[in-house]
This record gives sequence, C-alpha cells and structure tokens, in this order.
Amino acid sequence: MSDWNSAGNGGDSRSPLALLPVALKELRRRPVLLASIFAVIALAGLGVGLMLPKKYVSSTSILVEEGNIISPLMEGRAVATSNRDRASILKEVAFSKKVMADILATGGWMDAKPSAVEQDRLSEKIIGRTSITNPRPNLISISYNDSDPQRAYRVTKRFGELLISESLAAKALESRQAYDFINSQVAQYHQKLKSSETQLEEFRTANPDARPGLEGDTAGRISQLRSIIDAGRMELIELRSQESALRAQLSGENDVTLSNSRGTQYRQRLLELQSQRDQLLMNYTDQHPDVVRLQHQINDVQEDLRREQARPHLAGESDAQFNPLYAELRSKQAEASRRAAATASRVAMAEGMLAKEEARSNRIASSESTTAELNRDYQVDRDIYQDLLKRRENARVSMNLDAEGKSMSFRLQEPASVPLRPSGLRVSHVALIGLVLAIVVPLLALFALVRLDPRVRSAQQIEREAGLPVLGTMPAYLSGPQRQAARRRMLTAAAVLASVPVLYVAVFVLKSLEVL
Repeated sequence: MSDWNSAGNGGDSRSPLALLPVALKELRRRPVLLASIFAVIALAGLGVGLMLPKKYVSSTSILVEEGNIISPLMEGRAVATSNRDRASILKEVAFSKKVMADILATGGWMDAKPSAVEQDRLSEKIIGRTSITNPRPNLISISYNDSDPQRAYRVTKRFGELLISESLAAKALESRQAYDFINSQVAQYHQKLKSSETQLEEFRTANPDARPGLEGDTAGRISQLRSIIDAGRMELIELRSQESALRAQLSGENDVTLSNSRGTQYRQRLLELQSQRDQLLMNYTDQHPDVVRLQHQINDVQEDLRREQARPHLAGESDAQFNPLYAELRSKQAEASRRAAATASRVAMAEGMLAKEEARSNRIASSESTTAELNRDYQVDRDIYQDLLKRRENARVSMNLDAEGKSMSFRLQEPASVPLRPSGLRVSHVALIGLVLAIVVPLLALFALVRLDPRVRSAQQIEREAGLPVLGTMPAYLSGPQRQAARRRMLTAAAVLASVPVLYVAVFVLKSLEVL
C-alpha cells in the first residue's frame, strides 16, 4: 500500500502544478535575475523595433489596352502583339542597364558619384526591392519599397514612365527588325527568281523544242502526217492501177484510122444527132432551144450528105485521120502518170516531215525532265517571293503603327503616390513580440531550473527518491538581515520591472510626437 501511495505522489510531483510552489520559491530567491532577464529581452525587442529600418512601398499599375479603333481596321494587315507578349516585353526591359542608370539618377544615388562596382551593387539592391507582377493578363503592377517615402515615390513613378517608353521603343525596334529581315528575304528571293527565269530562258533558247505545249502540237502533227501518208499511199496505188489499165487499152488501139467514105461519117454523125434529139423530145417539145439547135445540126449534116453523094468519087480514094480514142486514152494515161508522180512526191515529203517530227518528239521527251525541274524551281521561287511581298507590306504597316505608337496602348491605371505610412513590421509589433518573449523566456527558464535541478526541494521528492514516508517538514527561517536582503531584492526587481513599461510609454510618446 505504501509503494502505491509513493508512486501516486511521485506522479503528482512531476506535474506542473506540483512544481508551481517550488517555482514560486525560486522566484522569491532570484527576483532580480528574472526581472533583469525580462527587462533585457523587453528592451531588446524595443531597441530592435526602433532600429528596424522603415519600409515605404509605392506602387503603380499600367493597363495594357486590349484594342483600339485601329485594330479592327488593320485586321489581317498588321500583326498585333498579344497581352502575354506585352507583359514579357515589360519584364525584359524593366531591369536593363539603361533603365537602371536612369533610376539611379532619379533616386539620387548618382549624386555621390559611385563607382561602376557600387552602381552594380545599388542596382542589385533596387532590383531586389522592386516587384513587377501581372495581377491580370492586361494589367502590370510595379511596386518599390525604400526607407525614404519620397524616393520610393520618385523611383516607382520613373519606373512606370521608363517601362512604357522603353516597351514602345522595343516594340518599334522589333517591328523594324522584322521588316528589315523580310525585306532582305524579298531581295534575296527576287534574285533567285531572276536567276530561275534566266536559267529557264537559256534552256529554252538552247532547246527550242522544250517550250510548253509543243509536245501536244508535235503529237497532233505526227498524227496528221501519218494520215496524209496513208491517204497518199492509197491514192498512189489507185493511180498506178489506173495507169496500168490505160496502158493495156492503148496497146490495142492505133493512133491513125482510115475511112473509105465521107458519107459513112456523115451517116454516123446523123444517127448520133437524131439519137440525141429523140432523147430531148422525151422531155421537151419541138420548140425547145436544144431541140431546135439539134434539128439545125441534123439539117446541116443531111445537106452535107446529099452533096457528098452527088460528088463523083475516084477509084481507090480513102481518108486517113488520127484515132480520137487513142488520143483520149493517151491523155488519160499522161494525167494518171502526172498525178501518180505528184502523189509519190507528196508521200515522200510527208515521210520526211514525219521523221523530223518524230525526232523532235524524242528531243522534247528527253528535255522534259529538265524543263519540269526548272519550271518547278521557278514556281516555288515565285510563290515564296509573292508571299514575302505580302508579308513585307504587312510588316511595313505594323512598323508604321509601332513607330507612331498606335499598335500598343499603355495607360496608367493607378499612378504612383507618396506612401504616408511604412509597411511591414512596425515598432509596436516588434515591441509586443519582445514583451511576449520577455515573459515567456524567464518562466521557461524558471521551470527548467526547477525541473532539472537535482537538489531536494520538497517532501514528495524525498518520498519518491527514498521510498519512505515523510513524517513532517520544518519551514525555513530567515534572520533579520536575510529578510532585509530579500526585501531589497524584491524592490530592485520591482524597479527593474517598472522601468520597462515606463520606457515603452516614453518611446511611443516620442514616436507619436515624431521625435523618434
């Protein structure tokens, strides 16, 4: 039973409530030390707050206009810059050497004529105290903090002005460089196009058969010549057959015929005329002119026949004359020979032309690949050249708009202003933190001392360590000098504690009066 009680008591002695009486005793023993720790920490917090540099923040907002009246008018002709591109341009030019040199002069840092190394260090500090953000896609926020509110205002205002002017200048330079590049490409492809034209023209001059459309013309010409040759050959065969037939007929005829009587000729002529008249009377009357004409001829022949019959004839008399059939056949044979010779000449000429056209077709086929390659190069160069011409005009319009500041529009949404109050941690914040630490640190030190001190400080500790019950305790008795010394320590500690709020109040009064 006694072990169980001692275990229970030992558990109570380790709790904060069990240590509280011992801690109070230690507090009465060391009041000056604990009060000094409190005062030192509290005053240190106050001193840190007073020495903490003030930070005044000035900010400005720049609105990037999404569009203006020129944008829809120049749509498709000028290349507009997107909001993201504009924001990136601002960030790129913000901390350039040119801008930072102007900022150093605006902030007054150049009055001391710092060296180049010091200027770089100052620029780094300014960059570290400057913030450029994009709260919205078309809004740029610039903020700068400094210990001097007027300088913070001047630097922030100048940052906004420089960023706008430098961004417009950078965009104009970018447009100018883009135009110059496209213009150089136009000149380059113009030379390539002229070179392609020259090569194609030289090839066509050296190869007259390598002109566009000649292949179809040659094919048509070859087809036409072949038709002419085929028709000529058929005609030649027919003419030669006709010539052979006429030659056979001529072999059975004599060129001269003998007539024993003229009366026989008149009678034959009369029979022919009467036969013609009978044929006309089948269609016409006796009064028809042709019928009348034949009748007159019949009458003339009959008259000639009567005179011939009345004329006396000598024995053995005969008439010799040319055979008309033979003459006619001879004439037809000569015509057939002439036509056959002309046809043969025409066929030979057509065959020669066909050979030339076929050779020309072969030359066209052999030069077709080279012509196609030259034409392809020419077409590609021409298409690229025409596209570059359009792009150059678009770049020219964009360059003119950027030069006049009409393609990119900036507006100060919130101008910079002089900060009236510092931002960040103030003296009151640091002083309050110091007071909290001044209270917590001595208490933690006191409880740690009581907790870790190996000396016996309570009856419960004896029971826990020895395992024996304590029958009684004897309180400490202080003598007169000891009580006076303890009283002086308490008064000293009270004075130290009282000095802290007095100093705090004095500092804040002086701060309100702007003495500090």
